Amino acid sequence: MGDVACIIRVMPESPEVDLEGLKRAMKEKVPEIHEIREEPIGFGLKALMVVAVVGDTGGQTDRLEEDLSSLPGVERAEIVEVTLT
Repeated sequence: MGDVACIIRVMPESPEVDLEGLKRAMKEKVPEIHEIREEPIGFGLKALMVVAVVGDTGGQTDRLEEDLSSLPGVERAEIVEVTLT
């Protein structure tokens, strides 16, 4: 068994969402997060690009998406890339 690195795009509900507070909440909910960076989308909206490393056992990437999507202020979270580490 190994680990996989996931890049997940987290879209806030609106440009008014407190991104710093959202980043803190994400790190508390998902301790596997290694990095979070902001990516401008347009009209003041920014996506959060999250890098997390989890085990390659079944369901771990789905759990990441579900955990991040369930946070208040998040419209959706989707995995954009997965690679073995």
